[in-house]
Amino acid sequence: MSDLYCSDCKRMTEVVSDHSAGDTVCSECGLVLEARSIDESSEWRIFADDSGDHDPNRVGGPVNPLLGDAALSTVISRSANGSNADPSLSRLQNRGGDPDRAIVFAFKTIANMADRLSLVTTIKDRASEIYKRLEDQKCTRGRNLEALVAACIYIACRQEGKPRTVKEICSIVSGATKKEIGRAKEFIVKQLKVEMGESMEMGTIHAGDYLRRFCSNLGMSNEEVKAVQETVQKAGDFDIRRSPISIAAAIIFMITQLSDSKKPLRDISIATTVAEGTIKNAYRDLYPHAAKIIPEWYAKDRDLKNLSSPKA
Repeated sequence: MSDLYCSDCKRMTEVVSDHSAGDTVCSECGLVLEARSIDESSEWRIFADDSGDHDPNRVGGPVNPLLGDAALSTVISRSANGSNADPSLSRLQNRGGDPDRAIVFAFKTIANMADRLSLVTTIKDRASEIYKRLEDQKCTRGRNLEALVAACIYIACRQEGKPRTVKEICSIVSGATKKEIGRAKEFIVKQLKVEMGESMEMGTIHAGDYLRRFCSNLGMSNEEVKAVQETVQKAGDFDIRRSPISIAAAIIFMITQLSDSKKPLRDISIATTVAEGTIKNAYRDLYPHAAKIIPEWYAKDRDLKNLSSPKA
């Protein structure tokens, strides 16, 4: 019990807390001083004996609908001295094993990779769902786990409209090469096509999908980013037969040549994970259309002759 000021008694009185109703009641006049109050203390209860074990855990992990029985399980706890109270129960539990152990490990790997790539939760959940469908087909055994997980993340990013390049994903994977991730991607698409009876929707990649991230990596100004975005949109009206990522890198190179803070081709190559030779080839195709695709508001104060010749 504690003391609070009672407006009826006009003084400090002892109060009683009714935790079931969330009410605070004056012990002398019965006035409800607070109603439906929120208990801000710890929600857990301690199921520990007097041995000094103060483990506050009262619940298991979060429910995961992708796992069997929604990831609910029973674990036989140990006694105070660290040994099982009944060895036979421990043997039975170990004998049963955990059928979801492999897929739980895969989900943790997906979560770790998604965190390192700064991906949103929806992409992580989509990648987990794709892997779960592969696991249900019993086709993951004997395959490189990291390559499969990386391919699931690549597909999930494309499906969610936030594509990442294979090189970006490969940079945070230690146990798989770019070629292995590419093969794993083709394998997943083929397997899910068999499951659905139709081609798997991967989502279309556009050059504009990469711009924000690439421009941010290069520290470009808002004016430069806006110019790059408008240039990419206008470039879509021309038949530039290059990959979206190489077009994006070449346009960033083109716009930065007209700005005060010129970016070396090497820095653009590192930020976009596109080879310098590939950027040069895409720039050569874009150069004849420079006057038509670069926004007038950006080019009017700048001389397009400052653009380097693709032959140089």
